[in-house]
Amino acid sequence: MVPVLFSLLRLLLSTGNVREIALENLALRQQLAVMKRQYRRPRLRTADRLFWGWLSRIWPHWRNALLLVRPETVLSWHRQGFRLFWAWISRRKRAGRPGVSSEVRQLIRKMAEANPLWGAPRIHGELRKLGINIS
Repeated sequence: MVPVLFSLLRLLLSTGNVREIALENLALRQQLAVMKRQYRRPRLRTADRLFWGWLSRIWPHWRNALLLVRPETVLSWHRQGFRLFWAWISRRKRAGRPGVSSEVRQLIRKMAEANPLWGAPRIHGELRKLGINIS
């Protein structure tokens, strides 16, 4: 309640644009005071966490405005988001050769049994002649 009274005193002494900012500040402080009385622990959403993580990167004095959680908590949210981002970027992509259908595999076996002197290059060439492109 003391910060609200100091803000009210500062409001009475200020004029012009500063007065409007002070009013806004007073309204926000009052809402926070009510929220602290009403809830023991406020529930923060993902959007709130993203906002504070973003704000901590662009505003050097973000710790002064933080009342609902500790600054260490915000930093841990930011670190967790960073880890999730890099895990998503580094996720395993489909690697290796493309799969070959079972019909093509059966055809290759049939060609190898019918022509035992043919090697892999010859079978590959014959498949290409048929329009089947495999690696």
